[in-house]
Order: sequence, then structure tokens, then C-alpha cells
Amino acid sequence: MTVAEPGAGFDSKGLGLRAQKKLLGKMSSKKIAKAFIDETTGRVLDNVHKVMKEFMGNRKDAEKVLKYIIKTVIKIGILYRNDQLNADELKVADTFKQKFHSLCMTIVSFYEVDFTYDKVFLKSAVEECRQLLQQLIARHLTDKSKSRVDHVFDSFNKEEFMDAVFQSNGKYKEYMDKIVVDMNKLMDEGNL
Repeated sequence: MTVAEPGAGFDSKGLGLRAQKKLLGKMSSKKIAKAFIDETTGRVLDNVHKVMKEFMGNRKDAEKVLKYIIKTVIKIGILYRNDQLNADELKVADTFKQKFHSLCMTIVSFYEVDFTYDKVFLKSAVEECRQLLQQLIARHLTDKSKSRVDHVFDSFNKEEFMDAVFQSNGKYKEYMDKIVVDMNKLMDEGNL
């Protein structure tokens, strides 16, 4: 048995990681997000916010969804950059990226091609992404952060929301046109 060195048990890397996550939680705003999120993604999020605000009829609820998205993305980025994900979690992250990319392609396709919208398929794809993301963050984030992820996915996986967004020439067409253009750009650049 080895003798513990003075200060053993103190984990500066872990403390630093917790501090980053805590600081992020206190500072998540559009200004902070711009430091982590590129211009095109920012436009997608801004337009998603506009759709959510109109759909929910409540600016605060729409802002909460956007804030939760940004917090989650940045926290996962912090975990990744600090090598906190083990081999299994990195596989889950890769699977999530593939499934999310596929989900984005599906959304674009459903929007651009009339009469292709399949709510059951879309709900299933969204739920699959939620499960993978929850699996990825299970060991790292708090229950509060996990419930934020559920809140975001619940907001997008509502049948009424999906039906309204994919209604051809619906009230969200102006925003959805912009979202789809930017999603196509992000996919073409390999960023989505």
C-alpha cells in the first residue's frame, strides 16, 4: 500500500471542469453563445426561437428552450474538449451525431418535398436522439441538466408543433424557409 501524498484527493482537473460547467450555467446568454456557436447555427437558433415563440405564445418559454439547447451543447463540448468521455460514450456520441444528422436531413426533406411529412417517423427519430443524448450525459451532468434535455425534446416532439411547422404555406413558412436554407448549408459544410 502506498502512502497518500499531501493534497491527495484534490482533483484540480475535476474542479476546473465543474467550475467551467457552473460558470456556463450562470452565463448562458446570446453573447456567450456567439463565442461557441457559428453564425449559421446562430441564425438557425434565432429562427427556431421565433417559431417557438409564436407557437407557444410566450417569449419566456421559447427563450427557456433556446437557453437549454445552448447550455447542453456547450456543456457537452466542455466534456469532449476535456477528454471526459470514455470509449463507450464516444461511440454513443458518434451514433448521436449520425442520428441527429439523419434527423436534420429528414426535417429538410419533409419540409422541401410536399406530402412526405411522416409524423410517426419523425417523432420516433426525435425520441431516438433524446435517448442517445441522455445516455451520453448520464454520467456527467446533473439531474437538472438531464431534465432540461427532456424539456427541449418534449418541446420539439409535440404533434401539434410538428403539424404546424410542416404545414405547407403555414404561418411559420417564412422562418422555416430560412431554417431549412441554413440547415442545408450546415450539412453541406459538415457541421450538422
